[in-house]
Parts: sequence; structure tokens; C-alpha cells
Amino acid sequence: MYDRLKGFRDFYPEEMGSRRQVFDAMEDTAARYGFREIATPTLERTQMYVDKSGEEIVDELYAFEDKGGREVTLTPELTPTVARMFVAKQQELSKPVKWVSTRPFWRYEQVQQGRFREFYQTNVDIFGSSEPEADAEILAFAADTLRGLGMTADDFEFRVSHRDILSGLLDAFDADVDTRNAIRAVDKRAKIDEMEYIGLLEDAGLSDLQAQQFDDLITTGDLDAIADFGDEDLTAAVDNLRNVLSAAEDFGAGDVCTLSLTTARGLDYYTGVVFECFDTTGEVSRAVFGGGRYDDLIEDFGGQPTPAVGVALGDATLQLLLQRADAWPDEALQTDYYVLTVGDTRETAARVARDLRERGNVVETDVSGRSFGAQMGYADSVNAETVVIVGEQDLENDEVTVKDMVSGEQTTAPVDAFPGEFDAPTYDDFAE
Repeated sequence: MYDRLKGFRDFYPEEMGSRRQVFDAMEDTAARYGFREIATPTLERTQMYVDKSGEEIVDELYAFEDKGGREVTLTPELTPTVARMFVAKQQELSKPVKWVSTRPFWRYEQVQQGRFREFYQTNVDIFGSSEPEADAEILAFAADTLRGLGMTADDFEFRVSHRDILSGLLDAFDADVDTRNAIRAVDKRAKIDEMEYIGLLEDAGLSDLQAQQFDDLITTGDLDAIADFGDEDLTAAVDNLRNVLSAAEDFGAGDVCTLSLTTARGLDYYTGVVFECFDTTGEVSRAVFGGGRYDDLIEDFGGQPTPAVGVALGDATLQLLLQRADAWPDEALQTDYYVLTVGDTRETAARVARDLRERGNVVETDVSGRSFGAQMGYADSVNAETVVIVGEQDLENDEVTVKDMVSGEQTTAPVDAFPGEFDAPTYDDFAE
């Protein structure tokens, strides 16, 4: 017997049905916003991630040499791939480009709550617009997705920040600051104690006093004071953040957006507005998902300078939030009809099953030669709402029996009139 690999999951039909409802809800919301579905490869060149994140990233990848001698990896995220795809057809694409994709990814990392080595994400991206409305649409899409899954503003919040505000503040200090490492320290702020956090800022080049002053500015979130602290670039970043929050209000996401300059996002390619979704109760202790603007990545991949913004909703942490909010879909099989056969009635039973399926119903019928009792037991196990009994005795009377599985009541219907004009005929449609 073989054991499942650590960090990988099996999904049986009951849970997969719930997951499918969640994925469909996300993709349906994206479609209503005009995002167009794409599909992307499982393997990419390892060098693409090394160039973006450094050699150390290889330790976190499922990277290997293929039979052609190429260094490849199972894709750990989508953003570099969609950037590569955009660059390949940049001149042909009508801007803005709006793409959505749901697929698995792989990272070789420590398994913990809400984090696995194989995981699924729905990624939504906009290329070709630097306007605040593009950022706001990403926020609105994410908010509408969660609302569509049954949650309210009492269940989640988006903590919104701006990477250029953080870097602009750091540049304003009279110090030789490693901005990249300082922002990484901010990203770790909630996960480590204060002394360690201040120590990381000092390691990045700030003095103890400067580190404290920097932290005071980002924790208070006084945008007027921040704008006065730096140069015109910092002022422009503050204005941009304000404009995005204003647009998010108009787009219907304002009630779930909270200014949080201590939110930094760990990936280095973010450039402007960034955000993370959190459970308002704190029961889900980590970020549920996040996103933001990455205006330099397309150029880094060899394309023309192109602004871009996106969000990635991961399945594991989203499930934790939905379960906490009692919004996770019921993990139960759903079957509209079971067509039960008794005796030599396959031809008629198959016709009934086909007609019901053509009307969009979920229909099962016997494929194992089971007894009447065994078929009824199976129908109950798959939560069939209605059982249509096609028996030899019924057919001698030119009828079928229609049984409601909830009430247990049953009646007969003319075989030639079933399902007839009904898309989803029930016991009530034929009971006298």
C-alpha cells in the first residue's frame, strides 16, 4: 500500500463538490468583470524564478533537470508565467488585458495550517492600466467573490498598503538603507517580536531612532504626515493610495478596505498598492490571500514598460475562512434523480434517464445489476431527491412510479408523459 506524499491532498467526491462550487463562484465573478480565461503550463524554466527572486529560491521549488538537459521546475506561482505570456504577444493584445486562471501550483516548503506543497489558486490580473480604477477593480472583484460565497464585511477585511510609500519613507532618512530588506522586515512585523523587528530594520541600514520613527509613521498611518516627510515622489504615492481607496469606495469595496501600511507583501516585484485579506475575527491567523501592483515585471521580462495589477486567491486559506464564517458549501453528494430498474426494462429506463439529463439534471441509474433494495439503498447514499422506478409491472400498465425520497411518498405517471413538459418533474407534479 502506498502512502500519500506529505503536503499533497486527496479530494473525495463530497469535498470536491464543495470545492467546485467555490471555484465556480470565483470564476463566475471574474467572468462578470470581463476577465478572460487562460491556461498555462505545468513546467517553466527554473532560471525564470532565479532571475526574479535569486538563487535561494531553488530550495523552495520542485526543480529538476529534464531529459533534454533543461533546468525546469513545477510552477510555484502564476505571475511570472502570465508576464512571459503577455510579453510574447504584447503588440497584438488589446489593452487593458484582463486574464483569469485557476490551476495547481507547487512549492517545496514547510507544511502547516493553510499551506501545502501542492495548492490551487484563482489568479486575476489586469495589464496595461496604471489608473487607480484598475487597482480598485481588483479589490472589488475580490470583495464580490467573497460576498458571492456568502460572507459579509463582518467576516473579512482588506488591509491596503503602498510599496512606494514604504520605499519613499525609507529613502527620506539620512541613511544608506537596503530598501528590499527593510520592506521584508515590515512584511515579518506581525510574525516576530518587536526587538527582532527593529533589529532587522537596523540591519537594513536604519539607526535605532530612525527605525522607531519609521515604524511610528507606518503604524499610525497618518498620510498627511507621511506626505510631508518625504519628497514629491512620496507625495505622489500617498495621492495614488488615496485615489485607489476612493475608487474602491465607488466600486463597492470601500466597506472592506482598511489602511494598513504595515502590510508589505513579501514578493519583491510589487511596486504600488498592495493588499492582504484577513479574517476579522482572527481565528484564521494568517493572510487568506493577497495581491497588488507589479508595474516593472513586464519590462523585466523583456517587454515594453506595462503597468499591471492582480490578486491570487488560494484554496487552502480561503477554505479556512469560509469554514470559520460557516459559508463553506455542504460536503454532500447531490443527485436529482435515480432511475431504478426492475426486470427487463433497460430500454425504457435508459430513455427516461436520457430525457432527464437532456434537461440538465443529475441522473444515475443501475449499472451493476443490483436488486431493488440495493438500488434504493444506493439512491439514498447519493442523496437522490427523486427515484423513478421503471419496473416490468409498471410498464404493463404504461406507467412509472415516482418516489419523493424526503417524504417517502410515491405516485405513478404515464410512461409516455414522463418527463413530458417538465424540466425537473417531481412527485407533486403527478400526485392526485
